[in-house]
Amino acid sequence: MSIQLGKLCSRIIEQHFGEVVRIVADDLFASIARPLSQIVRSTGLTKSEVCKSLAILLKFGLAGFNPNKAQTGYEYRLNHDRVVMILRYPRYMHLIQTKFDHESAVLMEELLRCGSQSASYIIVKSMSNVDTKNRNTLSLLRDKFTMLAQEHYIIRAPVAKPCAENAELMELCYDNSNPFAMPELDLRILTDLHEGKAGVKAPDEDIIWLVNAERFHVDFRDTIMITAIERMIDANAAEAMKYLLQLMDERTKSWEAVSNPIALADLRQRCEKKSANVEMLRYLDQYFSVMESYEFLSKCDSKGGGQFTVNIKKIFEQLTWACIENIIVEKYGSKAARIFRVIRMKRYVEQEDIQKEAMVPAKEAKQLTYKLMEENFLQIQTFRKPGGGNAGAPKSFFLFYINQSQIVAMLLQICYKALYNSMTRSTHDKTVNKRLIEKSQRLDSIVETMKERGESEAYINEILETLTPPEQEILQKVKLRVKSLYSAEIGIDETIFILKLYQEYQNK
Repeated sequence: MSIQLGKLCSRIIEQHFGEVVRIVADDLFASIARPLSQIVRSTGLTKSEVCKSLAILLKFGLAGFNPNKAQTGYEYRLNHDRVVMILRYPRYMHLIQTKFDHESAVLMEELLRCGSQSASYIIVKSMSNVDTKNRNTLSLLRDKFTMLAQEHYIIRAPVAKPCAENAELMELCYDNSNPFAMPELDLRILTDLHEGKAGVKAPDEDIIWLVNAERFHVDFRDTIMITAIERMIDANAAEAMKYLLQLMDERTKSWEAVSNPIALADLRQRCEKKSANVEMLRYLDQYFSVMESYEFLSKCDSKGGGQFTVNIKKIFEQLTWACIENIIVEKYGSKAARIFRVIRMKRYVEQEDIQKEAMVPAKEAKQLTYKLMEENFLQIQTFRKPGGGNAGAPKSFFLFYINQSQIVAMLLQICYKALYNSMTRSTHDKTVNKRLIEKSQRLDSIVETMKERGESEAYINEILETLTPPEQEILQKVKLRVKSLYSAEIGIDETIFILKLYQEYQNK
């Protein structure tokens, strides 16, 4: 954990949950775990405020608790990775919208907004955002919710069970039998709940559901690999990779570093069933050979037309190298990237060899090399050995090398800082121009109402003219800047995702 990550988590929680929750989250971030009494003392808040804040953080999965070592009470901790994941909620929504349909996206949006909730509540609450003219809407939403559970995009929340050491204390445990099993939901009860009839109780109010972020991240990971293959080879190779990853997901645990062997014959059969791309099927062997040369695949056996494994650890190592080199190109130019690439290939290189291999003038090569070392993209190792010279005096020489893990950790801190700065700037622009933005929103609402009433265009234009040209210009600039900052946040989050995956696979 770092200062930059702490500032980012603080900003995200303040934007979504307010100042009081932010104070509690900041206090949890500053420590590994803290009991309730210590949180109350260190924050200066009332016990009621701290309890409500902890309840909100627990409801959204942003905090957790465990019994302390003495088994006398609970200690709370902040899940800072889950806090940063809040920025991915729009991507979760977009994936469900594109992969399934509008109703599924509405259910996912409601569950993300609630943090954790029962299926009946989510279904009834989602009715206001779908077509309620259709009599079968409740039945449709129930089926869509079931489908999301079957596809593992949502998961049952862990339930509280007594601790083994002290039965008076509780701990959260997942139901390992089937955490995706849907309860029976009666349409008549759902209809009564929707109509607000008194005394009606949801049968599943004790079964709470969460968004399964891991399932989304598997999809994001697969998309990154497919896109990489498309850029490196072509669309046909990307399609072959898509079906290969489908087979991998069926036969291998989600986060294994290397997949189980997959026969080329099985992949060909899958492609023939699901694809009409004749060219891809014709050259499937050649595409696999090219992917093997890029080290995306490894051939492990020759039976069944050849058996291949997907080395995900190696893939994300290569993608991380590409990400680092692109950053160096953007910050220091192509010559610096060439020097970095030479050192990466040679592993340990002397200064004189760098300028020869990279074909960069000596003075410029030296300047760029030491600039990269100053920015922690390069490391230097000093060696001393007895050699010629006066009276056998020791001779020192220096070798440059690259520590990829250290660079990744550094880039993550830069990404956290960039995200924090982007969100801070966006909040500042919205705050400074709050009156103007609210005025524009009121005008849009009035104009929409007037159009529904069938008012004349001349009258509508007269209303719109209440927003003066200077105000329109300022508003346009603010909207453009906020939109650009939001696009930058999405790009930075994608970089964070790749770098974090690299770290996870390196630890396996």
